[in-house]
Formats: sequence, C-alpha cells, structure tokens
Amino acid sequence: MSFQHGKNSYFAIQDSGESLRDLSPYTDNISGLPGAVQLSEVTAFGDEGTRHIPGLENTTFSVNGHFNTTATTGPHAVLSSIRRGENGPYPFSYGPAGQGTGRPELSGEAWCTGYNITGAVADKISFTAEFQVDGTVTVGSFS
Repeated sequence: MSFQHGKNSYFAIQDSGESLRDLSPYTDNISGLPGAVQLSEVTAFGDEGTRHIPGLENTTFSVNGHFNTTATTGPHAVLSSIRRGENGPYPFSYGPAGQGTGRPELSGEAWCTGYNITGAVADKISFTAEFQVDGTVTVGSFS
C-alpha cells in the first residue's frame, strides 16, 4: 500500500447504549495503537547478552479532538457515557488510512480511563480521551 495521509483516518467506539459511534469528524489525533508488548527476560548462564521472550500486551491509547455537544453522536455525549465504565469494555475501530475494504483496521475493546475538556480564551474547546485496551489489539483490515 502506498503512503497515506492522516486526513482520511477513521475512529469509532461503542457508546453506553451499545451503538458504534463514528467520532472521526471530531477527532484530529490518535496515538498509541497498536501498542506495546511486554518482554520477559530469559537470560541464562553463558549468554553474552540479555535475552527476552514476548509476553503480555499492555496497550493504552489517546484520542484528541474538537469538543462538540451534539446529542447522542457527538464526542461529549459518547465519551461522557463511557467514562465511568458501566457496560464496558467498549469495542473500538481505528482505520489509520480510512474505512474501506482492504484498508488496515486496528480494533479491540477498551476502557475509557480519562476524558478531559480543555478550553482557552483564544482557542477552540478541545477534548482528550485516554483508553486502556482490555485484552489485545487485533490488526486486520476492513472487509
């Protein structure tokens, strides 16, 4: 696949009413996916350097964007409803190259561990949401 521009990225997460909500129109930055894998050291006598084996995934990611209060579908409604974690973890889907057949998709379930709103007198109101993946991130493609 060729180089891609971030303007086509896609991000959706399930709200507390179990509807998948597309937050792409309000989002301008996603970081942390697909995430890190912890390594366990298995160095033994006679080794010349440390040796490791892969262990558990422990993925956190952040979503940043433009604050919007559209009822039901805006980021404030969606993220406020999942911040406390009832009915979680929540399925998510991230398409760094957009949402289309054959394009890469990173998906899984996550807990919303933080939702913050930032406003300044000379700038737009923004939001940041922090997530902890429950289990692993699936790396695949949209069908």
